Amino acid sequence: MFFKGSRYEKVAIRTITDPSGRIIAYKGIRAIPDATISVGHRVTDHERLDHIAWQHYRDPELFWRICDANLAIWPDDVLETGAVLNIPAQET
Repeated sequence: MFFKGSRYEKVAIRTITDPSGRIIAYKGIRAIPDATISVGHRVTDHERLDHIAWQHYRDPELFWRICDANLAIWPDDVLETGAVLNIPAQET
């Protein structure tokens, strides 16, 4: 259901049974882990978070790690020109 490397990949799947007996599967709540910050990145005009993730991780789909490290739910929340983003260390 989620791509490999997704922030929800390791979140447990839970189920609930509705009154008609139908079983509904859903993802549990995802806790945001503490991140070890390796570097800062100053945002310039018209940058995108997937491009920043590519610069630091060589994987644009890891943009969510930068969101987590900056306590942002939406990518656009951290893209203020001149802001310095916390870039978490590469996972090993």
